[in-house]
Amino acid sequence: MKPKILFLHGFYASGQCVPAVALRNTFEGKAEVLTPDLPIHPKEAVTYIRDLIGQEKPNMLVGNSCGSFYAQMIAPTVGLPALLGNPHFRMTEFLETRIGAHQYKSPRKNGKQDFIIDSELIAEFAEMEAHQFDNYNPDYKERIWGIFGEKDTLAHFEPLFLQYYSHSYHFPGAHTPTAEEVHQYYVPLIEKMLNTLTSCTSAICLRKHIS
Repeated sequence: MKPKILFLHGFYASGQCVPAVALRNTFEGKAEVLTPDLPIHPKEAVTYIRDLIGQEKPNMLVGNSCGSFYAQMIAPTVGLPALLGNPHFRMTEFLETRIGAHQYKSPRKNGKQDFIIDSELIAEFAEMEAHQFDNYNPDYKERIWGIFGEKDTLAHFEPLFLQYYSHSYHFPGAHTPTAEEVHQYYVPLIEKMLNTLTSCTSAICLRKHIS
């Protein structure tokens, strides 16, 4: 069986965002990349992700921004390694300056591109944010890796990440990586994590497909 990767997109994005499509294209024939649209409300999103993990049984999580916020909380509780791309650990700060009507920046499967940021949504994120490291497991210090864009102007949480985890990497891009940056910087880390932090069966399978 091919290894399976679950990608969790950022707040304004969808399963058709640039990093998601780039991962699917790069791993075509080598690994299955799941790129679902996540619910906008955080509790609903976490429940959805947990249910999907139970159904699909991926070998690892890959996140970007808000998706990394979710991945950090979920990975230790389901026994999966995770790569956090530009994790945004203070979503309330991001949302408080953006109250009002918005549109997703990439297509959603249900065709609904409009959404609203309001005080209720911010309060939901605040509750989750306050407990985001409650499930931290020292055994996961080596199993959750971070990758940070050197030109990121939205999230600056590498110091906070390093309070909990050991593996931090950089790429010369912004908050959302381009397709080429995904291919050049994300994919080698994902391949390394699959080969070293997941089951032998998955690692052997990946090596066979990428050789």
